[in-house]
Amino acid sequence: MQQHRPIDEPLRPLGVGRGHPVDVVGPEPGQVDPAVLNALLDRHGWRRRGGAAGRYARWTPPGAGARTSLLVPESRAFPDSEELLGEALVALERSGTPSAREVLVSLAVPSDEIRWTRDVPAGPAGASSWTAEEQLRGAARQMLLAGALAARGRAGYYGARHRRPATAALENVLVQTASGGRRLTAFVPVATGRSLAVRLHQALYAAREAVDYRRATGGMDAFDGAIEAGVSHELTEALVALVRGTEGARVGVAWAPAAGVPGECTDGDAPVEFSPGDLDVLREAGARYQYAEPAVSVRVTGTVVRMRRAGPRGAGTVRLRVIAGVEVPHVRMTLDEEAYRIAGHAHLVGLPIRVHGRLESRGGFRRLTGATGVVPVQVEEAERDRLMKSLQENLDFFEEACAGDD
Repeated sequence: MQQHRPIDEPLRPLGVGRGHPVDVVGPEPGQVDPAVLNALLDRHGWRRRGGAAGRYARWTPPGAGARTSLLVPESRAFPDSEELLGEALVALERSGTPSAREVLVSLAVPSDEIRWTRDVPAGPAGASSWTAEEQLRGAARQMLLAGALAARGRAGYYGARHRRPATAALENVLVQTASGGRRLTAFVPVATGRSLAVRLHQALYAAREAVDYRRATGGMDAFDGAIEAGVSHELTEALVALVRGTEGARVGVAWAPAAGVPGECTDGDAPVEFSPGDLDVLREAGARYQYAEPAVSVRVTGTVVRMRRAGPRGAGTVRLRVIAGVEVPHVRMTLDEEAYRIAGHAHLVGLPIRVHGRLESRGGFRRLTGATGVVPVQVEEAERDRLMKSLQENLDFFEEACAGDD
């Protein structure tokens, strides 16, 4: 089965285009749990219209005047259960309603659903600004990324830390098309993203409680404790982006019926609401997180990708592509003349270097200060050959590497 569409690709209605799991490999009747199908139909607004009690349920789609109906067995205890499930799946695939596609996606790949709703002022004839959908999609992506970061570890401010694995965690997330910038649903596969959904669910409630505490008492202490629940600078920024320009916004999580409710959470929780009146507190909390996050003592191993200094001698700036030590892709540092020479020589012979220092939060944890103990690191021959090839392809970056050898 192919992956869900990444969240940062153009949004389209479910079932449109290549790579959609329902289009490629739909669920087989034998793989569908009737209880799960009934629960999903109820969740997505289908209305139960009777049926033989304890045997079958008849469902009609949301909206007035719907002609389609599904007859879904309550269990597999009856001989015609699989045939009815097959007919129901075909009817869902042929249905033009968005809710039918949502049900099929959740059947094909059990997913927790994260739903955003914004109260966007309507324009003429009920239309909304053409930028509203982009704003909603951007805020949703920021929020999912904040949840993925919290699933990697707790911090008030992540900056560039954990960014690559957190971004990779969003690759299997499918996003339903926004409705005029007002509603959007993300399907987070349970197998790969449940921890993301759990952390985001907990963090949203903690953020709401911290905002209420700040508005009631004037104190910011609750935001300090909320870090453990997953609240961060990145989450507060996402909430600001979600609420800004609206009359209010809500975020809710619905757990995949096939997987059940995670032990750390409860079922049926109401969506968490935020209003424009919360924006100043959220901005204040975001700034507090950013400036309060301490520098981190680290030992970084990386390959030199850029060197620069003002003259043939003296200190210079070096940029490393990180191999180990910190979860950021690159770091920059200022090295004294001797350390700069060591870094240049190491690169010219195809070796990474190891260096000790403090990773500073300012700038997003991309700068190492107090760099000491610069030494070359031995690597396997294949890796060394690859580094040498990289040098040959980027000679213009390293002309200064030998400048201090006079």
